[in-house]
Amino acid sequence: MSNEQSHKVHLSPEDQERLRELRAQKPARNVPKLALTPGAMLADRVAETVGSWRFIIIQSVLLGIWIVLNMMAFISRWDPYPFILLNLVLSFQAAYAAPIIMMSQNRQSEIDRRHAEHDYRINVKAELEIELLHNKIDALREQEILQLLNIIQRLSAHLAPELVAAIEAEAVPGKTK
Repeated sequence: MSNEQSHKVHLSPEDQERLRELRAQKPARNVPKLALTPGAMLADRVAETVGSWRFIIIQSVLLGIWIVLNMMAFISRWDPYPFILLNLVLSFQAAYAAPIIMMSQNRQSEIDRRHAEHDYRINVKAELEIELLHNKIDALREQEILQLLNIIQRLSAHLAPELVAAIEAEAVPGKTK
């Protein structure tokens, strides 16, 4: 491209700097990775287990067995009707499960936030690249139009005498060659 056209193909200085940074970082190729601590892995496993249908079904079956064994008294009633021990066990489970699940959710939201930021950077880079391509195409189109106008002017100059005579002949009805 000539110097004249390079002035037409431009982004704002801020956009140019941002594009240079994004090109250097190559965000589409560098996906952010998080290092998992043992606690984070445990929290994920607990949340995955407690939040599954398998867990709910197994827990429901165990609760049913607990209640039936205590009601029927096949084994000595270790937890009579108000099931205070069962209540204690379930409260204990909930007391530990809830914070662990919250830790997993917080970590997952951090991962989602990083992915959203990563996607945003890729989108900004793509937008700037597309804008630059649009500007280049517009400059090329403008150059083509100028070249076509130049060709038309040269052809007009070359064919002008004959065209002027033909146009005058059509314009004046009584005049013939």
